Amino acid sequence: MSLSTPVRTVTGRLAAWLWPLAVANLLANLGLIVTGAAVRLTGSGLGCPTWPRCTEESYVTHPSMGVHGVIEFGNRMLTFVLVAIAVLCFLAAWGSRDRVAIRLSAIVALGVPLQAVIGGVTVLTDLNPWVVSLHLVASLLMVMVCLALLDHLRSPARAAAPPLPRALATAVLVVGCVVLYLGTMVTGAGPHAGDAEAVRNGLTPRVISHVHAASVYLLLALTVALLVVAVRRGDRWLTVVVGALLGLELLQGLVGWSQYLLDLPELLVAIHMLGAGLLAAGFSRVWLAVRAHEPVQPDTGRLLAWATGRQHG
Repeated sequence: MSLSTPVRTVTGRLAAWLWPLAVANLLANLGLIVTGAAVRLTGSGLGCPTWPRCTEESYVTHPSMGVHGVIEFGNRMLTFVLVAIAVLCFLAAWGSRDRVAIRLSAIVALGVPLQAVIGGVTVLTDLNPWVVSLHLVASLLMVMVCLALLDHLRSPARAAAPPLPRALATAVLVVGCVVLYLGTMVTGAGPHAGDAEAVRNGLTPRVISHVHAASVYLLLALTVALLVVAVRRGDRWLTVVVGALLGLELLQGLVGWSQYLLDLPELLVAIHMLGAGLLAAGFSRVWLAVRAHEPVQPDTGRLLAWATGRQHG
């Protein structure tokens, strides 16, 4: 018996777990955004002052480094959880022999260590705000890829949408990405640097906050326009995903204005960062919803059955 035989056996058995592993991939990457927020909001960004070691002498934190060391080290350890989930998801995709799933899960599996390296650079540059922004952007891109895998595995059959909804969906994606990046610039100008000594990006918080808000208003207008088009066309699935995105945008806007008016309380900032991750997933799903798709699994639940106009018994 060749070595490849037990490997095929393992991947074949894992194939049945592809969907839950894909869901776990998304949740873990959203969790990384939240724990990253916790590191910054508690001032623990340099709790481990170097990388890849926690200190010059050790890979692990020391009691003398206090709670900041524990928080930063714990966030680093989460990377290994993400790697384990991503590798298992890739093996499950390999066992399923689904080329699209293999490609998307491979991107996530390779992206996790790359994300860890970017995190290390943020430490080595003493939390340079522009590098910190890149660190969050990388997490948001990972969330988009994770969502693309879920969409591939379970979303209704559909033909490519006409030019107008396709153009509006692309505009929502592009402007949404601009909104997310401007949000990282707002954070980089604000007080939550992750360490008391870390520098800020030099932008005026009030000005960049209003620029960010203006981009949000444009995003809302584009999302409403796409929702109107989807309803008028009778496109059930597009109506569902765009309606969900609009609701999320409104909630995120409410949290954003609340944290601005209340002088950036830590809890609201953390919720706002989680919202950014959910928005990234929403932008990805809306962009995919206007593209042709053949479902991997024909029977995928009541909502998807309704979205395709089928009755679900």
